[in-house]
Amino acid sequence: MFSTCLFCNRSLGANETFETFPVGKRLAFDAAKGRLWVVCPSCERWNLSPLEERWDTIEEAERLYRDTRTRVATDNIGLARLRGGTTLVRIGEPLRPEFAAWRYGDQFGRRRRNQLLIAGGAVAAVGGLMIGGAVAGVSIAGFGGVATNLTRFLVQGGAEQVVAKIPTDAHGVVHVRRRHLGETTIDRTPAGEMALHLRFKNGSADFVGREAEKVAAIVIPKVNRFGGKKETITQAVAEIEQRGGSEGYLDSLTRIGRTLTRPSVPSGKRWNASRDGRQAMKSGLFALPREYSLALEMALHEEAERRAMQGELNELETAWREAEEIAGIADSLLVPADVNEAFEKLKGR
Repeated sequence: MFSTCLFCNRSLGANETFETFPVGKRLAFDAAKGRLWVVCPSCERWNLSPLEERWDTIEEAERLYRDTRTRVATDNIGLARLRGGTTLVRIGEPLRPEFAAWRYGDQFGRRRRNQLLIAGGAVAAVGGLMIGGAVAGVSIAGFGGVATNLTRFLVQGGAEQVVAKIPTDAHGVVHVRRRHLGETTIDRTPAGEMALHLRFKNGSADFVGREAEKVAAIVIPKVNRFGGKKETITQAVAEIEQRGGSEGYLDSLTRIGRTLTRPSVPSGKRWNASRDGRQAMKSGLFALPREYSLALEMALHEEAERRAMQGELNELETAWREAEEIAGIADSLLVPADVNEAFEKLKGR
C-alpha cells in the first residue's frame, strides 16, 4: 500500500476511519466503476489506489457516505465530511465537465491563491525597501530598475532555479531549470505520437510517445505554477471536451505544438527573466495559452490513469481466462463421459 503521492512524493496522510485502507484524509470513490483515489493534501492530485486494495474500502465508503448527514451533493458528485476529519468524494454518473471541475479545480485554484499571496508579499517587501531607501536618501528613480527586477524575481522565480529532476535512460537524472521551460518544445512524430524536445543543464534530449508524455507530465505543472481562474479551468475542460477526450486533445495539441512552443529566444542564448522580461515568458512551453497548458496537464494525468486502468483490465481478463480454464477442468471431472459426448454433438449442430 502506497503512502506518498505518486506525483509530488509528499505524504498522503492517514485516516482512522478505514481499517482496510488507512491512507489519506480525503478519499474519492466511484462504486459503479470500482475506482478509489487518495487526494494528495499537498498538490491536490488524485492517486489511483491498487486494484486489490480498494473493494472493501469502496463498500465501506458508500455505507459511511449514505449514513452521514453532513454532506453536499449534485446529481452526480457528493462531498461528505466524516468524524475524525476524513472527507469523502462520491462519484456517481457525472457529466465529464462537472467531474473535471471537481477534480482539478482545487489544485489549480490553490496554486493561484498561493501565487497571489507570494506576489502580494513581494510587492509589499519591495515597497518597504523603497520607503527605507527614500528615508536613507536614495532616489526612487535610481532604485526603480532594481525594484522592478527584484519584484519579477520574487513573483516569477529565478531563471536558474531547478524546478524538476527527471530520471532518464540515456542521460541519468537531468536537472531542469526554470529557463529551460522556455526552451522546451512540443512536436509530433510522423507516426502521430507526441515528441518533446527537453532542455536541461548541460544538454538536451528528445522524447517520443509515452516517454514524452511522462516527462511532459512532470514539467507542465511548473509552467502552470500560477494555476488558473475558475473561468480558465472551464475553458481548459471545454478544450478537452471539444476534441473527444484527453487522447483527442493530446493528438490535436501535437499538431500545432511546434508552432505554439517555438522558442522566441535565439538558439544558444540563455533565457533570463531580468534580461528578456515578458518576451521570455512567451517562449517554449510558456508560450502555450493558459487554457491550453492547463488542459495539457489534465489530459496527461487522465491518459496515465486510463492506461493504468487498461492494464488492470488486461490483468483481470487474464485471471478470468485462467479461472475459467480451471473451472472447466474441475467441472469435467464431475460429469459422466456420455454427457460430455452429448454436449459435443450439440456444439457440432
